[in-house]
Amino acid sequence: MAHHDVTLNIHCSAPDELWRRMGAVYQSMPCWAGNARGPRWTGEGIDLWASVEPGGLQIAGEMPEEIWQEWYRRLRAALTDALGYEIGEPADGYEFVYWE
Repeated sequence: MAHHDVTLNIHCSAPDELWRRMGAVYQSMPCWAGNARGPRWTGEGIDLWASVEPGGLQIAGEMPEEIWQEWYRRLRAALTDALGYEIGEPADGYEFVYWE
């Protein structure tokens, strides 16, 4: 099992409509476990969660590396499609579209 912790260029000031779209993307992802304690994905060796932080949307937790690579690629692609701008890590040069 491997620990992952990424921050994406989705700021807390994004409009409500984008948060609704993100919810649909979350639910479409493999291992979706629900939103009772915040967005979460679980399974054998999998315990990921999402949290809105001042620096962007954080996705963190445990997932085997061989699953993570495809899961993370798919998440970024689906969020890019749903939100209408390229989603990635600010540390890699991805810009925020919404910012307070």
